[in-house]
Amino acid sequence: MKDLFILTLVLALGITGTFAQKGKSLFPTTDSDKLGMVSYTYRNSFSKDVGTTLDTIKALGITNIEFSNLFKRTAQEIRALLDERGMKCTSFGVGYPDLENKIAEVGSNAKTLGAEFVRVAWVPHTGDFTLDMAKKTVDDFNKFGKTLKDDYGLTFCYHNHGYEFQPVPAEVASEVKGGSEKTLFDYIVQKTDPKYVSFEMDILWTFFPGQNPADILKRYPDRFKLMHVKDLRKGVEGNLSGGTPVQNDVALGTGQLNLAEILKAADKTSIKYYYIEDESPSISTQIPVSIAFLRGQKR
Repeated sequence: MKDLFILTLVLALGITGTFAQKGKSLFPTTDSDKLGMVSYTYRNSFSKDVGTTLDTIKALGITNIEFSNLFKRTAQEIRALLDERGMKCTSFGVGYPDLENKIAEVGSNAKTLGAEFVRVAWVPHTGDFTLDMAKKTVDDFNKFGKTLKDDYGLTFCYHNHGYEFQPVPAEVASEVKGGSEKTLFDYIVQKTDPKYVSFEMDILWTFFPGQNPADILKRYPDRFKLMHVKDLRKGVEGNLSGGTPVQNDVALGTGQLNLAEILKAADKTSIKYYYIEDESPSISTQIPVSIAFLRGQKR
């Protein structure tokens, strides 16, 4: 494990110059919380040993974790492991059924972990995402968000996954502000209560269905609080399915996304935390490259 720490650190240091720009850093090392890691990136390792995996992530200079799984531990156990290492959990990801059926447990676990945000990343559905689904989603999100805010002081966020960018049907088009390419994602953002519902942009799952993440950030600068930073393999064509093979996640700066444009747009929004997510089996080599890329980004 120590050899792995050394290798990843050497790789990160060796490639930092490749991405260096002039100006003030977007992710200064003095702001240790701004740049974080999604636990899903290290899901295989976390499922075997939470403590050792946290050590691996901390060795890369990351101390902020978004947990989307408790990995058969209790929230109290994970909090103790974080505290021992001077690390923190700022966001807690859960499944939709958890919010529907045991939101009190969700709120309690999030508070125990020390999280500020509760995030859900998938609305259960079959086939194309429809207006009726979007309407139910709006009602549910307002309810979830109000409970989490009023009872636990937590901010609820929805993480987009690509399927929500279906065009808005003509019957409600006049209700949705925007240009000629309004989508059901616009409908959800505009119909939910900003007091209770915020958003986490996954930039890959914004780009994959044909959207420009920077444009959407500019359209809703006050609604996004979190971001998943990832990149898509060159040559891969997107769609509205919300799915693509995990091998299509590549190191930041090596894929299709215009990350400089996206990150500069994000810097002018209300986004507080940026989490690296890499679903691929190549994280040991890709994560150091991604960290170096982000550390090299300037305003």
